[in-house]
Amino acid sequence: MSRKGLKPFALTKSRARRIWLRAQRLDESAPFGDGPGATRAAVEHLGYVQIDTINVIERCHHQILYTRIPGYQRDHLRQAQTIDKTVFEYWTHALSYVPTRDMRFYIGAMREHWQSRSTWFTAVKKEDLRRVLALIRKQGALTIRDIDDDVLVEKDHAWASRKPSKRALQLAFYRGVVTVSQRTGMLKTYELMSRHFGWERPPKRASETEVMNYLLDRALRSQGVVSVDSACYLDARRKPAMRRLIEARLRRKELLPVEIEGAGTLQHWVRPETLDATFDAAHESVHILSPFDPLVHQRKRLHLFFDYQHRFEAYVPRDKRLFGYFAQPVLVGNEIVAVVDLKTDRERRKLLVQRWNWVSNRSRRLRKKRIEEALHRFERFQLAR
Repeated sequence: MSRKGLKPFALTKSRARRIWLRAQRLDESAPFGDGPGATRAAVEHLGYVQIDTINVIERCHHQILYTRIPGYQRDHLRQAQTIDKTVFEYWTHALSYVPTRDMRFYIGAMREHWQSRSTWFTAVKKEDLRRVLALIRKQGALTIRDIDDDVLVEKDHAWASRKPSKRALQLAFYRGVVTVSQRTGMLKTYELMSRHFGWERPPKRASETEVMNYLLDRALRSQGVVSVDSACYLDARRKPAMRRLIEARLRRKELLPVEIEGAGTLQHWVRPETLDATFDAAHESVHILSPFDPLVHQRKRLHLFFDYQHRFEAYVPRDKRLFGYFAQPVLVGNEIVAVVDLKTDRERRKLLVQRWNWVSNRSRRLRKKRIEEALHRFERFQLAR
């Protein structure tokens, strides 16, 4: 049957994986080039790069970029955020770096949906919010350490702060009144959004229809093969509208249905030209992947495509861990072949492999050597000053 027919096109897992890896730019050595501009290009292509506070090894936002930009330097992200202002921080499925060019698709969330981000915002008093905003207007950008006269309060949530000013800054951040203008480690500097970007007025808010098209286009660009779940990850309220949008594009023949082996009733779609792509099966890049990498954090999708079930075990009791505290999947070509639990010993300036688990029985000897070479490169990046 023609691809344009109603019957889904059969897609093997191997080909589905290669399409996803191509979309993630993990099948090329330097897909975004080099230098500071590569960081902007990578964030714009991926749509977001997740931020995380765990510092057992390199923080995930730096590792995600390094994985796709071999010459990446941490200062490139600082330049993009603080100097060039081509990326900003906001919430996607988690706190992330997002392209500034996409700002208007987040204005609605800043104005309406921030209440759902955290229950502890209800404890922010209006006078605390007015106070921190007045400080920033008068004194310029500041960090929470610059506010030393807080009267500490009791926590009402495990992740809440005892400092009223910190809660007020977080609320102002989610409302889009302030933005993170700079990070030093994980210390955030807050600045008025309008002053940081030099706006007289913010970008025009995208309509909900425009937001839905943006989310679908972002998923198609960075995932290649999409489902309703993958396009609306952790955003269940938008799933009915996403399905309607996909059906409308199907009618216009802008998308084709595909059936991935083992997916059961879970439906997937691709752009027609995606099925015509060719791949070099002989080229096998090696990548050490953060647990928060876009290829990994959607666990069910990862399991379907790669037959590998990742476990994030940082919060699992030691005696119940299978892979280790901060285990990282190792991608060789289009297969996850091993999982390594890594830790950086900064005093001795070494990257420690605390546990190595094979999850593939194919060509272990040759692959072990290539993985060790990749680990040595990663160690040099980790310890670069």
